[in-house]
Amino acid sequence: MMWRNVIVVGTVVLISACSIEPWVKPYERDHIADPIMSFDRDPISSAYTQHVYESREGARGATGSTGGGCGCN
Repeated sequence: MMWRNVIVVGTVVLISACSIEPWVKPYERDHIADPIMSFDRDPISSAYTQHVYESREGARGATGSTGGGCGCN
């Protein structure tokens, strides 16, 4: 009897979790896109370092940068 109650309560909790509205409203999403929320402290420096790394390796790292091993674009 007790196990049945636990299963029923667990099922109700799992089903009700699917109906939660998103906590972030569309007009609040600009705060999430703020540069201070990024993982990089200096995104320009990180992009340059990644470009130099790709140029020296002679391959692209699937980061969206184009160019060959010579460093030209």
